[in-house]
Amino acid sequence: MRVGGDKGLSLAERLSERFHALTWRTPIHAMRLKGRYPLKLVAVPDDPVLGDVARGQALLRGQMAFRGEVRSIDSLDFVRGEWGRPFGTYLHSFAWLRDLSTVATRAQGAPIAEGLMARWLEQHADRVGGPAWTPEHWGRRILHWTAHAPLILSSTDLIYRSRVLNALARGARHLDRGADKAPPGPGRIAAWCGVVTAGLLIPGGDPRRAFGEAGLARALATGLFDDGGAVSRSPAMLLDTVALLAALREVYAARREAVPGAVATALARSVPALLGVMHGDRMLSSWQGAGPSTPEHVAAVIEASGVRTRPLRQSRDWGYQRLAAGGAVLIVDAAPPPVARVVEGGCASTLAFEFSDGAERLIVGCGGARAGLATLPAGLIEGLRTTAAHSTLTLGDSNSTAIHADGTLGRGVTEVELSRQESEGASRIEASHDGYVRRWGFRHRRQLLLTGDGRELRGEDQLLPEGRRRQVRGVRFALRFHLGLGVEGSPTPDGQGAILRLPGGRLWQFRCRGGGLGVEESVWVDGEGRPRSTWQLIVSGEAPAGGAHVSWALKRAL
Repeated sequence: MRVGGDKGLSLAERLSERFHALTWRTPIHAMRLKGRYPLKLVAVPDDPVLGDVARGQALLRGQMAFRGEVRSIDSLDFVRGEWGRPFGTYLHSFAWLRDLSTVATRAQGAPIAEGLMARWLEQHADRVGGPAWTPEHWGRRILHWTAHAPLILSSTDLIYRSRVLNALARGARHLDRGADKAPPGPGRIAAWCGVVTAGLLIPGGDPRRAFGEAGLARALATGLFDDGGAVSRSPAMLLDTVALLAALREVYAARREAVPGAVATALARSVPALLGVMHGDRMLSSWQGAGPSTPEHVAAVIEASGVRTRPLRQSRDWGYQRLAAGGAVLIVDAAPPPVARVVEGGCASTLAFEFSDGAERLIVGCGGARAGLATLPAGLIEGLRTTAAHSTLTLGDSNSTAIHADGTLGRGVTEVELSRQESEGASRIEASHDGYVRRWGFRHRRQLLLTGDGRELRGEDQLLPEGRRRQVRGVRFALRFHLGLGVEGSPTPDGQGAILRLPGGRLWQFRCRGGGLGVEESVWVDGEGRPRSTWQLIVSGEAPAGGAHVSWALKRAL
């Protein structure tokens, strides 16, 4: 996959790149659309994703609520924008239209939607710039405006209706010039979805549609791996991408047009990758700052995708390995963190795992660095990105990949060695990373074995000497197992085990050798972004110059 530059391209490919650069600066359709077309929508697509009922009901009560922030609609200050980034995105993208339409009839919802729309137009329609005019916001806004046109265009005020349609057309022209300025991933995909939507639904848009489809194909190529995973390695961002493509597919359906191959292929690959990081509770695992979302939202997006498939079990690029047996699900992060240019707030989680028994989570990662409530302290948000916030090994109280003060990731894991063996009796994953080699002179190797009935998970964690650095004195290590919400851990008298009681009453036994076992407080960010108090098991010890070895096992007792 090529992210930038033309090194290694054929002559034809280099000429294609040059041609695209010219059309990006002066789009072909801008030279063709000289005639006057009536301001209208040629079709109104369906929104295939159900909205959030609680947020929709809040809008009916006169409040806008998102990620812990609640604002009165009457007092929303569209100019000063004194709110967190997630709330601002929710407001400016008009994603709230989806929530409102889920709970309200047109008669109930139109006055609210048109009132907010009129105020937004007054403050932002004629003032290009600021958060309201980012390419990502415009792409999402065009999708939501067109899908929920009955809510925002029910008024008999012709001047208001004209302002809405003029803003839509102006936003489309803005995207023509700037869609590629959006960050790679869902942001850029959303921007190009907006271009394509405008091309399909605004009269005279065929040239824009062709231009947009080419741009969207590029955005998908740089935002998704070949196996369907997001380059950010964030399940939440992949869920967002699937929702965007599902909405765009409905735009084509409204025009009775076939979806381009690039979009169909992206959906067909992304849904299995998304299912691959899902637990038995029908929520996502928490990787790269993502929270688990809610089962209702995950189910709504998967249903909207129209893709019926099985979970992706192993992926090199997406980086997550999945083992499933007897109702148990094991998900392992078996890849380096994402590169800084494709994600903000990456996490140092290499070789961490999550483990669930049916619909109950037994071992988790704290998660939620980007999915948490806006009211979470900055220190906690940064702490959620650390290796210690994941169920894996930390060495010398440091991260496997450095997290700089400015939030960027530094040196650490550059390669992960992986092997996988599966049989009816048991499935095994063996992996190692070099994140501690440069600083401490050790490679972390982890082996995980899940029995065929899903009732036992055995693991080994080793620190193997490697590299030029040699430790004179021992280095402290800590092997963490963050427990799922409601899981109670009671240490055994010998200090080498614990009884784990799940909320549903099932019992699991934990045993370890090679370190002392302790139980400490932890935190887990739930599907609503709220921090929930939990516990963690910590196996700690000291690694001498020759390395260290810890073996452990989780076995279901009841």
